[in-house]
Amino acid sequence: EQLDDRTLYCSVEALRRADLLIIGGTSLKVYPAAGLIDYYGGDNIVEINKTPTAADSRATLIYNSPIGEILG
Repeated sequence: EQLDDRTLYCSVEALRRADLLIIGGTSLKVYPAAGLIDYYGGDNIVEINKTPTAADSRATLIYNSPIGEILG
């Protein structure tokens, strides 16, 4: 689904100010959402996904499990 410009802008601004980024349940292969991680300026990324993703190298903590099992 296409994201409108305002939604993208607000997402980018929120990511630039965030202290922690939690990525859950995504392969990070569908754009534009997959590219939003590039705007994150913080140090800590937690990734929750069944399989490895392109964000693994940037993640501080990785859970390779279904998101429902981790977040309950």
